[in-house]
Amino acid sequence: MRIKTTLTALALMAAAGSAAVADDLLINGAGATFPAPLYSKWFSDYNKQHPDLKFNYQAIGSGGGIKQITEKTVDFGASDAPLTDEQLTKAAGLLHIPTVMGAVVVTFNVPGVTALKLTPEALTGVFLGKITKWSDPVIAGLNGSARLPDSAITVIHRSDGSGTSAIFTDYLSKVSTEWAGSVGHATSVKWPVGLGGKGNDGVTGLVKQTPGSIGYIELAYARQNKLPVAALKNKEGAFVEPTMTSTSAAAAGVEIPEDFRVSITNATGKTAYPIASFTYILVYKDQIEAKKGQAIGRFLWWAIHEGQKAAPGLDYAPLPGPVVKKVEAKLKTLTADGKPVLASSE
Repeated sequence: MRIKTTLTALALMAAAGSAAVADDLLINGAGATFPAPLYSKWFSDYNKQHPDLKFNYQAIGSGGGIKQITEKTVDFGASDAPLTDEQLTKAAGLLHIPTVMGAVVVTFNVPGVTALKLTPEALTGVFLGKITKWSDPVIAGLNGSARLPDSAITVIHRSDGSGTSAIFTDYLSKVSTEWAGSVGHATSVKWPVGLGGKGNDGVTGLVKQTPGSIGYIELAYARQNKLPVAALKNKEGAFVEPTMTSTSAAAAGVEIPEDFRVSITNATGKTAYPIASFTYILVYKDQIEAKKGQAIGRFLWWAIHEGQKAAPGLDYAPLPGPVVKKVEAKLKTLTADGKPVLASSE
């Protein structure tokens, strides 16, 4: 009798466990690698507070995230590049929710060199393939104390559709008419020279293993991999290194539109870092599933408030206060079954 009772109890416990698993809610997302280190922490931290809610995020690049959310094969997308008007025609009702700000940095692997200054002319010259050696006078003249070798420069760029590329090429297009006319800016471009790596981690790996290389990655990847970053000459003529302060300064004085689709590269301001950007989570205003819609809305509310505290520790700049207020209003427009997904008291 005791054995039978024990087996019955175990069966009930197993059934209860199965029911608990069945009740778990899984939110699927895909997109940018730029904010992936922070998003990974956010999803983990939020899951600890809400054990029945799990996230599956695939960092496949902004291009992939835009494609999947447009096709509605994921619950949310992520992109560092705002969708174009043409892209939005295929994704009616899609909202851009800025989550944090980040810096795209120029990193390099030059033996014996730990600091580097670059002007817009030098940077575009390298990525256009016109400056091919580290000893070129255009670079050497900016870095008199550095022992730059008379060796070839190997350019490393993204091979996938990338918001990081969109930010970087947006900047190059603003500072170089030649770049704007011959290459342009997009998540994917035809690179004049160089080797391609997939994702921020792919570019990081190639730079680390290739002496004489230069590439562009998100600041968090450079810091985590102990890679040096260049100080860039900004619009005001000051050489600025990427920091939380200089990244935030890029948004100062910029008018934020209602849909949040804005470029803050090559911003004005003496302390502004020139290759900074918002990064976005992409969600549809009208959610198909009420339960998922409520979960996504509450998570995003948490992300723009409590989640911001984790940003500086991973080298992202928190959203400015006025932007948070605008995002709050936007999140309150999310609906499911015709009803707001967030309570008015959120």
